[in-house]
Formats: sequence, structure tokens, C-alpha cells
Amino acid sequence: MQNVQVAPRPAVHAPDIRLAEAPPAAVPPSRKIALLRVLGPGHVWALGVGIVLVGEFMGWNFAVGKGGPVAALTACWLAGILYTCVAMIDSEITSTVAAAGGQYAQAKHIIGPLAAFNVGLYLVMAYTMLEVSNAIVTGDLIEAFVTNLGIPGTIDKRAFMVLTIVALAFLNYRGVLASLTMNLLITAAAFAAIVVLFVATQPWAPGAVLQHDALLVGLPYGSLGILAAMHFGLWFYLGIEGTTQAAEEVRSPARALPLGTMTGMMTLLIAATATWYVCSGLMPWEYLGQAVTPLYDAGRLTGNRWLEVFLFLGTLFATVASANGCINDASRAWFAMGRDRYMPAWFGAVHPVYHTPYRAILFFVPIAILFAVSTPLDQTITFSILSGLLGYTLMALSIILFRRKWPLGTIQRGYVHPLHPLPAILLLGLCVVTYLAVFLGYGTQLVAMMTFYIAASAWFVLHRYKYVRRGDQFTMHWPKPKGY
Repeated sequence: MQNVQVAPRPAVHAPDIRLAEAPPAAVPPSRKIALLRVLGPGHVWALGVGIVLVGEFMGWNFAVGKGGPVAALTACWLAGILYTCVAMIDSEITSTVAAAGGQYAQAKHIIGPLAAFNVGLYLVMAYTMLEVSNAIVTGDLIEAFVTNLGIPGTIDKRAFMVLTIVALAFLNYRGVLASLTMNLLITAAAFAAIVVLFVATQPWAPGAVLQHDALLVGLPYGSLGILAAMHFGLWFYLGIEGTTQAAEEVRSPARALPLGTMTGMMTLLIAATATWYVCSGLMPWEYLGQAVTPLYDAGRLTGNRWLEVFLFLGTLFATVASANGCINDASRAWFAMGRDRYMPAWFGAVHPVYHTPYRAILFFVPIAILFAVSTPLDQTITFSILSGLLGYTLMALSIILFRRKWPLGTIQRGYVHPLHPLPAILLLGLCVVTYLAVFLGYGTQLVAMMTFYIAASAWFVLHRYKYVRRGDQFTMHWPKPKGY
């Protein structure tokens, strides 16, 4: 037994063998596929204005039906103050928290997981319902145009609703630069249509085309009509906060996000006022208050065939640009929630070739189609407005906490909005007024939406929160909050 020798084990390490045999072109397993930083301020402007400009072409006019044209104009300007506050607050926080998800990322860093989960849902619901509204208007517009050509009943508008959603989802799937460059071009064309219509109606010559003296009435439902009109007054600007969804894909967040957002808000204030002025001088308020495509109808009423066609194209461009931007924003919010495990991690994947959140994009296609073919336009607009309104309420609280936890000078900010805390207080007050306005006209929908979000919050706390990795989701290297 003493002569038996055991051969020593060869000093070969299996990991070294595998590495030696791996092909030279193999991708290191630690490499992550990320979103591309390819966008500039013009793309941010196109994303925000592209989503919102459709509000000038449809939807806002329901405010006229609620309180008359004067009430609608008052609601337009009050909503303009509300959204200017939103743009200012958003520009400060997002130029500092430059991450996909926009307001969701803000709430995650500033308030906490439950608030972030709800804000993510608000964003997804607001943008998806806005996308659905755009698809509905696209179908109605094409049907109306074909009917005006003298060939009614030859198309099914639902086919164009589905085609709009599917085609734009495919464009977003293929890449953000191409989709938002297209948005830049068609948004500019849609804005040009508003300017051309405004000039064509000769506003410098009252009575030549515009008939405000005959058509403009006071407040047919009294001062209460101004409150009721606030509901749809938000539609002039709803979605401008979507610029923050591009935070992880812009080349210079500190410059591009504030510049694109604030110039977008200025554009919308001009377009909203011009839209109201033209439409209120061409149509009786009773008709204007229920029209599906008021700017296209205004183009027809001028009697200029070329202008009618131009407004048809402008309305079509506006709806397509808005739906395209909504797909971009909803998918980024859902992607960010999946990446942080607030939703299944499967949604947090990035396409290896196109660098887009492709699973989040595809997930909402059948949902949007189902709502588009089954839900009235005013209902989808209301769902979108309510979800946005809930997000704005938390946004006002976010900026107050943000300034309190990290005062000026403690962290680097790309933009500092003035007059704090006045914008936050104004925003909260106008949100409360709008909640009351929505309750007056759509109380059932308001209660249903609140019930849905409460149930979703309970699901998150009881089931999903255990999957959230709190230590991994904070991407900002900030000092501990003041007083921590």
C-alpha cells in the first residue's frame, strides 16, 4: 500500500478553458444594452408640442358646450397658468433627475415607492387614453373628409383607428430618432396650419370673415359655466409634461429639457388663443361645443377649398404626431417601472438592435385598439385628463419636498424655476378647481378612476413591493437629504 501513488490533480482551471474557447467577437455578459442619447432641444419641443397640439384641433371645444365661448377662453387661460407651473416645475426636477420615466423617476427619488408606482400608472393611463383619443379622431376625420368629397359610406373608420395605432407602434419599435424626427416635421406643419387659418380669416378686419359680433355670447350658464369649462380647458395643453420622458435619450438634459419644454409651452399658449379666436368667430357656440374636428370645420366654413384640404392635413398631422408621442411616453414610463421591478422585469428590456423599450411598446397596442373601437371620445379624453390631473397634484408636492430635502446649492441643477413656492401653490389650487369641474360633469368616471388607482395601490403594497430593489433604483448621486 505504501507504493501506491496518487497522481496530482492537473492545475487547469475550467473558467480559463471556457474563456480561451470563446469566440473573439463574444459580447461580455456584463454589458448592458441602454437607450441612446441622440435627441436635442428640437426633438424635446416636438415631443411636447406634438402630443399636445392635437388639443387645438379637437377636444378643447367641449369646454364651449359646458359654459359658452367666454367661459372656454377663461378656462383656456387658467389652464395655461396651470400648465406653465407644470412646465416650470418639471424643467427643474427633470433637468436634475435625468432618467426615463419622467415624473415617475422624480417621485421615486423624492417621495417614495408607492407614490412612484401611482405616478407611473397615471402617466401610462394619461398617454394611452390620449393615444386612443387621437386614433378615434383620425378615423372620424377621414370619414368626414370622404363624406365631404361626396362618397359617403365607402370606408370603415375603425380600420383607420387600428391602422394608426399599429403603424405608429411599429415606428416607435424601430427607433426613437426616426419617430421623433418625424414628429418634429409634422408638428411644425400642423402648427403652420393654425397660423395659415388665422391669417386667412383676416383678424385685422372684424366682420370680413369672423363674425364675433353675431356669434359671441356671454355666459349662457352663468359663472358656474367657467368652472365646468375647466374640465376640457386642460385639453389645450395636456401632455406637455411628456417632454420629461425623453430625459434618458437627450444629449444634454440640463439644456435640452428646460429649453424644449418652456418653448413648447409658449407655442401652445399662442396656438390655443388663436384657435379659440378663429373658431368662436366662425361657428355658433351650440355647434362648436359638440364638433369632433372644429378646426377642420372652420377651414370648410371659410369657403376656400385649398384651405379646407390644408386643415384636413393639419388635423391629420396633429393627431398622428400626438399618438406617436403618446406611444413614446407611455412605453418609457412602463419600461422604467419594469426596470425597477415595480412591474414585471420582463417589461424592462431594451431591443438589442433598435435600442427601444420594445416590449413596453408592444404591450399597449391591443389595449389601445380595444378602447379606440369601443369607447366614446369624451370618455377617453376624461380618463386622460383625470390621470394627468392626479400626476400634477403629486408634482406640486414633489417640488416642495425637493427644495426642502435638497435646498439650492446642495446639488447641481440644470434649471431653477423662479418664485418658489408660488407655482406649486397655484398648481395645487387649480388642480382642486379642476377636480370639482370634472366631478360636476363626469362624477361617475372620477369615482371609478379613483377606485381603480386605490385598488392598484393595494395590489402594489400587498404583492409587488417585495420585488422592488430599493437599493438599485436610485440613480442620482446626491448627498443625504437635509435633516436626514
